[in-house]
Amino acid sequence: MINQFQILHNNNQKQHVESIVAMAVYQADNAKWLSEAIDSIVSQSYSNFLFVIVTDGPVPQSITSVLIKAANKDNRIVLAENSLNVGLANCMNSVVEFGMQFNPSFFVRMDADDISEENRLLRQITYLKKHSNISVLGSALTEINENGFKVGARVMPASHRQIVRILPRRCSLNHPTVVIRYDVFNDGHRYNGDLLNTQDYFFWITLASKGYIFRNLKDRLLKFRRVNNFYKRRGLSKSLNEFKARIYAITKLKQFSPYNFFYACGVLSLRLMPGKVVKLAYKVDRHLLERFGKH
Repeated sequence: MINQFQILHNNNQKQHVESIVAMAVYQADNAKWLSEAIDSIVSQSYSNFLFVIVTDGPVPQSITSVLIKAANKDNRIVLAENSLNVGLANCMNSVVEFGMQFNPSFFVRMDADDISEENRLLRQITYLKKHSNISVLGSALTEINENGFKVGARVMPASHRQIVRILPRRCSLNHPTVVIRYDVFNDGHRYNGDLLNTQDYFFWITLASKGYIFRNLKDRLLKFRRVNNFYKRRGLSKSLNEFKARIYAITKLKQFSPYNFFYACGVLSLRLMPGKVVKLAYKVDRHLLERFGKH
């Protein structure tokens, strides 16, 4: 079967918007968290955007109700659907293509279980306008649990040099926080639609190898939902793809060091260990990232 991407609801009257905000929604998403995620975007202090929400395959009525209610309240919300579940990368690529008719300058990522801080878009887009050399801008984030309480933080390396240097060892941007200059897509680049996970990691490596400039803000502009099974979710498929991404980064970015190869193999082994071990490693990783983020 061939997937059909179609627009279900679009009351937008504007022919041009500055930014496209993209979110994919899935069958297993939590309707309450989805509502909070949508509210956090429509209540932003920055308002010159279209918010395109794609249901990736069939979703329950509870989620459909949240989407319809939100779209009826705000003409900036566009609802779309895939007839089949085709994954985040294909969803984002479809939104990119749809958004091009509005001649936007920026593409904003958002996930259905996270919460953007009220000044997130204004902070990031203002920064990009002042720094025209930067193509991809991420930020730090606050980790919250199922009840919305803070349980951690994630601060990524700030400078382009640090971000690219660490790419062979880890994905050094928080994907849900990212704003991408639309020029990247106008140049022909897209997420790899064949990947059902780690699509962002591969995308950053490709863009870095082409000379695009990255930056992470130290501001914690997103609340990221870290649920109880967070440490067990990766599975073999994602672990193998992360390993492939690290090898891809080593070769594309020409960072052929024994340490990078050892790290890639070590993390793959670690991912296959019990959840308690992965949890401990995650805490160590957060500590190391905090140290990077201070430089």
